[in-house]
Amino acid sequence: MDPNRSFGEMPLPLFAPAADDVAVAPPATAGKAAPSYLADHRARLRDRFLQGGPEAMPDYEMLELVLFRAIPRQDVKPLARRLIEIFGDFNRVVTAPPARLQAVDGVGQAVITELKIVEAAARRLARARIMHRPVLSSWQSLLDYCHTEMAHREIEQFRVLYLDRKNVLIADEELGRGTVDHVPVYPREIIRRALEVNASALILVHNHPSGDPTPSDSDISMTARFAQAADSMGITIHDHLIIGKSRELSFRAEGLL
Repeated sequence: MDPNRSFGEMPLPLFAPAADDVAVAPPATAGKAAPSYLADHRARLRDRFLQGGPEAMPDYEMLELVLFRAIPRQDVKPLARRLIEIFGDFNRVVTAPPARLQAVDGVGQAVITELKIVEAAARRLARARIMHRPVLSSWQSLLDYCHTEMAHREIEQFRVLYLDRKNVLIADEELGRGTVDHVPVYPREIIRRALEVNASALILVHNHPSGDPTPSDSDISMTARFAQAADSMGITIHDHLIIGKSRELSFRAEGLL
């Protein structure tokens, strides 16, 4: 087996605003309270969120709520709309790489920090729903976690979920990152790691940054090689999931495993 193959395809801020986040405010207003119309607008948005939840708000208004913390004395609606226009939606803004966010006029370190706090919180919440629990009986939670972790990444990532004899998730590890259309994987390392953590089964997961989870020929042939190697060690591969932007593909469901 070739060991080197690849899969294709609130109020004041929690942190003080960075200087570059407030520099665009007129010097005469620096350090002063926000104009009353801004305070009223922010209060209305917060009330609407508390009353109706996120479903009652478009993406740019949800983004405004996050930006309130980073930029307390400015109208952040233009910046929120600009970010949505550039990245596409709330999820893509929050998960965008810091370097790409930094390139947007009006975005400084305080804004990036707030966005990354939201991203980290979403990942922790999704992970908590599956770790040390039987994943086959909570499959939707597993899919939600995989989408949260991987759907909006701009390069391919390969993860392995290790399960014990009762199909309880005992380890979730990222074992490879690649480019926009492939990631190197090493079957022997994955099987060795499975033996180290005493795993009885695996779920393979990787993303397609293109958004289309259709498997490539390389995906299919490599999965077959993984299954053969795992079977020789008495380890089951329950599934291989490819995560796209808005949907996933299951090798098991497609009859490919």
